[in-house]
Amino acid sequence: MFLAVVIGLIVERAIYFLGRGHLNAKAFLEQLRKLLSANNVDRAKKLCDATTAPVARVAKAGLNRLHRGEAAVAQAMEETMTDTLPEVKTRIGALWSLANIVTLIGLLGTITGLIHTFASIGNANPADRQKQLADGISEAMYNTAFGLTIALICMVAHLLLSGAMKKVVADLEAFSLRFENLLADGGAAAQSRAPAAPTDDEHEAPTA
Repeated sequence: MFLAVVIGLIVERAIYFLGRGHLNAKAFLEQLRKLLSANNVDRAKKLCDATTAPVARVAKAGLNRLHRGEAAVAQAMEETMTDTLPEVKTRIGALWSLANIVTLIGLLGTITGLIHTFASIGNANPADRQKQLADGISEAMYNTAFGLTIALICMVAHLLLSGAMKKVVADLEAFSLRFENLLADGGAAAQSRAPAAPTDDEHEAPTA
């Protein structure tokens, strides 16, 4: 039962990091840069909608607040990151707990197996005692072996998935900072390209 739970958890997390949670942040940022340079915000939003990766959701949040200024963009992206990070980290810590649990259950099975074996030997015929002792000790050792094997699988999977999780989080934080700077530069550039507002002197009528 524990082995089935561990394998299911590992497969689910592996599918997430290789599929829905996987996106090349640098290439995605470059695509957004080109679209924003062409002032094509709608296409940039559609590009974000094409994937459910955390990076795309953070970018979409910033684009939706683009018209409200830099402070609103930064706040929206930070809130989205806060909502997204638990999804990236979910169930990975459970692997370490399961490793400890299955180890203890294996040891418990060993102890209870030995207790049952020695109790049955006392009531067995002398001719059958050796066989019952060998079978009981073998069964008890199997409990320890299975518990340690599953614990080892949990630890190795935890190591690999934790590395994948840290990479996604690091890419997400770096992307958020770079994309925020990109939006800020784009807003400043758009403001510099806008026509200058007329001054009061220009509205005054020429004097004779």
